[in-house]
Amino acid sequence: MKEGIHPTYFPDTTVVCACGNSWTTGSTVEMIHTDVCSKCHPFYTGEQRIVDTEGQVDRFYKRLQAREDYLLEQEARESARISPELPISELELGTRPETALAKAGIEIVGQVLELMTEGDKPLLAIDGFGRKSLAILKRSMRRRGFELPEDVSEQPAT
Repeated sequence: MKEGIHPTYFPDTTVVCACGNSWTTGSTVEMIHTDVCSKCHPFYTGEQRIVDTEGQVDRFYKRLQAREDYLLEQEARESARISPELPISELELGTRPETALAKAGIEIVGQVLELMTEGDKPLLAIDGFGRKSLAILKRSMRRRGFELPEDVSEQPAT
């Protein structure tokens, strides 16, 4: 062998595993630290566990949890969007229809839906609330995702 080009060889190098197991071997390094050995590796022990030295599994579970949180938030936002407790002002009907409904004591969408089960007449009976306002109201509620009851006056008589 050529002199001066080879690293120093240590015949009694100690190898220490993260599980506490240690043994000696020959190497060019004096001390070796390892994460997994034959005493703790799942392949040799038959134990069902994940060996994750780089945190890949933890990162995956964090992304999975973030996705579930996002889906729950979307679902909550959608249910709040079509909640019967939604104020009439959120529908952006305009000043005149909103004022007419407010004077009649109707402040939330649930009250409007309740009146709509009886048909268009109860809403049209409100002072200052006409057919155009009713059309705007229905269009706005459908756009937000509300299911409007069928108009009683438009149903065929049996």
